[in-house]
Amino acid sequence: MENSFSDFQRKRMIIFGELVKRYWNGRLNDVEDLNELTDEIKEQYGFRDEDRAFIMDHIRIAMGLDPTGEDVFRNELELVKNFNVVNKPVIARIDGPCEYCDENSRTCRDTCLFESHVYRRSQGPVIVNDKCVTCGRCVTACDFGALADKIEFIPVIELLKEKKNPVFVVVAPAIAGQFGDDVTLGQLRSAFKLMGFTDMIEVAMFADILTIKEAFEFNHLVKTTEDFFLTSCCCPVWFNMTKKNYSELYKHMSPSVSPMIASGRILKKLYPDCRVVFIAPCIAKKAEIKEEELKGAIDFVINFRELKEIFNALQINPAELPGEEKDQGSLGGRLYARTGGVSFSVKTVVNRINPSRLIKLKAKKVDGAANCKKILDELSGGGVRDYNFIEGMGCVGGCVGGPRTIIDVDKATQIVNEVAEDSIIMTPFDNLNVMKILRQLGINKIEEIMENPEVVKLLTRE
Repeated sequence: MENSFSDFQRKRMIIFGELVKRYWNGRLNDVEDLNELTDEIKEQYGFRDEDRAFIMDHIRIAMGLDPTGEDVFRNELELVKNFNVVNKPVIARIDGPCEYCDENSRTCRDTCLFESHVYRRSQGPVIVNDKCVTCGRCVTACDFGALADKIEFIPVIELLKEKKNPVFVVVAPAIAGQFGDDVTLGQLRSAFKLMGFTDMIEVAMFADILTIKEAFEFNHLVKTTEDFFLTSCCCPVWFNMTKKNYSELYKHMSPSVSPMIASGRILKKLYPDCRVVFIAPCIAKKAEIKEEELKGAIDFVINFRELKEIFNALQINPAELPGEEKDQGSLGGRLYARTGGVSFSVKTVVNRINPSRLIKLKAKKVDGAANCKKILDELSGGGVRDYNFIEGMGCVGGCVGGPRTIIDVDKATQIVNEVAEDSIIMTPFDNLNVMKILRQLGINKIEEIMENPEVVKLLTRE
């Protein structure tokens, strides 16, 4: 029996791929079609009749719905067809498999740094959301299918089929190399267009915009050796960890939104009827778009592993497609994918806007949730510092080490470096794409980025 639940991280992706294939091809139209899929999964993996609710809940989660615990389908397909947003919580808990997990080795509990999991007899883990930093470590640690993040692609299929509005897909820079060593960003763009997306856009371009903003902020705020600056620009795990657990340090954090949120806000400003889908290496981005002050910027988030199943289900192989190549992000913007990339990029701009600064930017780069917590504890303790710019990334290696990446972190880092170096745009200051966007937003000189209230609002947490 335990074999049915074990290795469920892999099995749920297979279930999702089958769901995509059937939904895309018009073979999921009613309850009977969903029941047929359930029966096939039950037979394939040797589940019992009493496990039908568990299978059905994973189908619901793969559709972006909440689990119900029921062993009958009702109006799930109707709900998905009218979805504007996948509701919170991002991480769902499913009854059943916890009874097969060893009480003394609860990996989902042991991976949590802030004790956001409460255990109740016969219930398994209950996530306390005001403590949770949305790192997703508990989900990836659970291999019995008791915890799973909702998948947001089925509603996207509806958007692509309707063809009512432009649908842009924005990709994290960590996507480089994830679908083949030699698969280019241009080939991925062709793959997305084949699916029906209007265009693929590098979030690195919006990282360049945020880099410029944070460089000006650093130049303004760090005036003495006692001052320091925490970037919030990239990682929601780092941001949530600081905000929820270190209120004094949070005062030193930049108010900037992430490049993902900036991309959605700016695209919707320029194309008011568009919808925006983000491709991420992690689970945390799914939670970020649902934060109250950030809602509406990004419509749906799909991670790399989900995208791999989507490509397989739709028989799309990016390596076989012609590449529609564009340089949208700078070297620095593309390096946001790995540890130290944000610091490098911001420092290049600080040096451009004020090369004679007496207080130079000295970066401290930390990665991995445990190391992020450690540096925040040290800062809280008021110890001696020899740095004034702190970059935190919740995953080891940065975004290239995210829980929903496909390839090894060292290999991914190497490929990201190569793709970044291939950009003809050396720094955010040299990015003509950025200047074009800023002009469309009413800015004629880059120095005005901190003076235009409308643009500041687009780039700042409300």
